[in-house]
Amino acid sequence: MPLNVNNFINSLNLKSKNRDFQDLEHLDGVSISTVCANLYSKFRDDLVMFYFRDGANYASVYTQSKIVSENIKWNLNIKSKKISSLIVNTRNANAFTGSDGYKGLKEIAEEAASQLTEKQIEDEDSPKKISSNQVLFGCTGTIGEKYPTEKIKNKIPELIKRIRYTQNKFIWMKAALGIMTTDLQPKIAMEECQIGNKSVKIYGIAKGSGMIFPNMATTLGYIFTDADLSNDVLSKLLKKNIDTTFNAITCDGDTSTNDMVSIFSTGKVKNPIIKNINDKKIFNFDKALHLVLLNLSKRIVKDGEGATKFITVNIAKSKSEKEARVIAFSIANSNLVKTAIAGEDPNWGRIIMAIGKSGVKIDLKKLSISFGSIKIIEKGQIFKNYNENEASNYMKDQSIDILVNLNMGSKSFTAYTMDLTKKYIEINADYRS
Repeated sequence: MPLNVNNFINSLNLKSKNRDFQDLEHLDGVSISTVCANLYSKFRDDLVMFYFRDGANYASVYTQSKIVSENIKWNLNIKSKKISSLIVNTRNANAFTGSDGYKGLKEIAEEAASQLTEKQIEDEDSPKKISSNQVLFGCTGTIGEKYPTEKIKNKIPELIKRIRYTQNKFIWMKAALGIMTTDLQPKIAMEECQIGNKSVKIYGIAKGSGMIFPNMATTLGYIFTDADLSNDVLSKLLKKNIDTTFNAITCDGDTSTNDMVSIFSTGKVKNPIIKNINDKKIFNFDKALHLVLLNLSKRIVKDGEGATKFITVNIAKSKSEKEARVIAFSIANSNLVKTAIAGEDPNWGRIIMAIGKSGVKIDLKKLSISFGSIKIIEKGQIFKNYNENEASNYMKDQSIDILVNLNMGSKSFTAYTMDLTKKYIEINADYRS
């Protein structure tokens, strides 16, 4: 399966090198294929298939937008306990396409199921019939455009022909590049850990650059493990870890119609049976899964449309995590805060404004604010040794940490965001042109 040179070179030109990415290698039970379905005007991979030859247990979380894409509706209607394939297309969100968009997915799923059944007959000693309700979809791109059913369906034979049962870093990179839209860099992550005495792998890819705001943003994330875990355990682990990772990021405060994060377990490692997520044997996997999700989430923010700064907003010593979260996103989604940071202006008054408009009741006499290690506000007043020049120099860094200490409790929450630049406006003004 040749590498799409245009995709790869474009990525490397944008301040990233192949060595900047972790070395995802083979993960037993999953196969990857990518093709160009001519969904864009220029040649690039825009259609990706993940094939689970023996099926995979799975769990997903989806956008909480009240308007959802047709692929989300399709996925929610899947009742099969195992998935055989995930197909992801770019350029078209298949949102606001009505019954034609849903019908298109049905046609593609039936074609893929038929062709994969033939693949089973060719390759397996005990072939299985694959049905259309074992095919999940991810769609990302422009909302409201006619879904390119025929273009995608016509490429299914080539996708399946290109399936390779052994992966390497370049194939994972190829898949990550193939699901990108306005992203400038592919997003991959990995961890290895143990369940009991068995070593397992957790690999992940994601895309997202704009229309990013939690409530599963346009965000797609796919996690793969060779561990043997039930759908129920996968679902609980994913929901537990999503709130402080994918649901802790924001680029522009807009929630997509297409968000989805899914985890697939191929079961190729025969680890001890896990019946619930409180089992001590799953502790290391739980921790490793969180690291993979957080790594991917941060990569999405760092690659936000027009971003020049990666911003961490940490709210500490709050009465509740809920209130900490509200304040964190009030700051992280403030255009005034984000533009000040883009201009490298330590305008802490805008932080005060964002805290105030959050609606959370605080005790001003206990409030402390810092930029990194630089104290700005202490006990509700400007810190006596605050140095504006020192703060201005700090704002030149690519990573900015904002710490707000409420001193009212023991709960905390951290949100991740980016600055708001002229480039963001240019990208979104030209998105469909």
